[in-house]
Amino acid sequence: MAQERYGLIGTGSRAGMYVRALSGTQLGAEHVPEIAELVAWSDVNPGRLDVHEREVLAAGRPAPARYAPDDLERMIRDERIDRVIVTTPDFTHADFVVRALHAGADVVVEKPLTIDAESVRRIGAAIAETGREVITTFNYRYSPRNSTLRHVIADGEIGAVTSVHFEWALDTVHGADYFRRWHRLKANSGGLFIHKASHHFDLVNWWIAATPVRVFASGGLRFYGAENAAARGLGERPSRGTGATGDPFALDLARDPHLKELYLDQEHHDGYLRDRDVFDAGITIEDNLAALVDYDTGATMSYSLNAHAPWEGYRVTVNGTEGRAELEVVERGAVLIGEDGRVVVDPSMHPGYSPEDEVRPDSERLVVQRHWEGARIVPIPEGIGSHGGGDAYLLQHVFGRVTDDQPLGRVAGYADGVKAVSVGIAGNLSLATGEPVRIADLELGI
Repeated sequence: MAQERYGLIGTGSRAGMYVRALSGTQLGAEHVPEIAELVAWSDVNPGRLDVHEREVLAAGRPAPARYAPDDLERMIRDERIDRVIVTTPDFTHADFVVRALHAGADVVVEKPLTIDAESVRRIGAAIAETGREVITTFNYRYSPRNSTLRHVIADGEIGAVTSVHFEWALDTVHGADYFRRWHRLKANSGGLFIHKASHHFDLVNWWIAATPVRVFASGGLRFYGAENAAARGLGERPSRGTGATGDPFALDLARDPHLKELYLDQEHHDGYLRDRDVFDAGITIEDNLAALVDYDTGATMSYSLNAHAPWEGYRVTVNGTEGRAELEVVERGAVLIGEDGRVVVDPSMHPGYSPEDEVRPDSERLVVQRHWEGARIVPIPEGIGSHGGGDAYLLQHVFGRVTDDQPLGRVAGYADGVKAVSVGIAGNLSLATGEPVRIADLELGI
């Protein structure tokens, strides 16, 4: 395969995975520079570009050319870019995707595809007009535990799926993090129904090979935010976590070398604060969410997300006409402050770093029980690196332009990205109206 030319727009923390892959330093994806080259990139903050550039140079790769976000079209033209990777804040995805397509490049966009129905329609129209490709990256599909559950269902071990129960717990460090930064405003992220749960909705769509058709949702901001803090008598709080002491909800950027370098040291460029207080006024996203989702196969899902749990992980139960499958994953059994005063923000990005909890150790277990039989544990293969061992496999497929990996079918195309956000878009509308929402009425083009 000939080496393709890549551009990258947005160089926050999530971009690091792609930069390392294109530099040959990402675990499990060291071969990527043989088939892909990072030739240009863009960010509103030049300091973050400096940070990633040092990493590229340290890997022995040439520094990519720099362009302003307004110059995306010129970047694609002048650098002869084949594909653009979009890792900017969610509300900007649609603009950059549409512009890149019309400028002549294919696009790899971090989940979620976008945050609202109008943006979905814009992207769909651009694909139709240009004939170019958009890939949405869903790394959790590639986690061996999730792939194994897909195998169990696809192989018919529990028969035809009748219902799914899916519970996701975000803890008081990782869950809280969405209330510190730009995600806290629904206009930026679409709320956790879009930004976080699109991962989960995609998993269910993929696991049971079904398309969501109707959503009824409930939820609210019940733990974070100023009103909840006042109701619990928390008193005056610092506006940001850096420099705060004795507060487990504060994120001190100065204590984390990576976050300090990428965000704290770069604030003077754009004023972006990565460590806002989670009990601020003006937060507009929900921290408790629930939904009932109907699928075109006749199956129903009950879904819940909590962003202030004392542990992190998820439980999935899939009921079928011939039995039941249960997957339980503990990514962090307890939020315990380390001796250095730090807690890793996202345990899925740093497996094995968090201190073990004796009662709830980090673990994963898949149990299958057919009717009239005893339960059995299904072995889960080892993964590679972060996000449940899924990132490396995702990168191999993205940069290798793999289009089909049957029988698993993990490669997510544009339609998969739309189906994933369709549940969250419908859920947000249901929250606003108090009524169930038919996804077909959103006119998303799938």
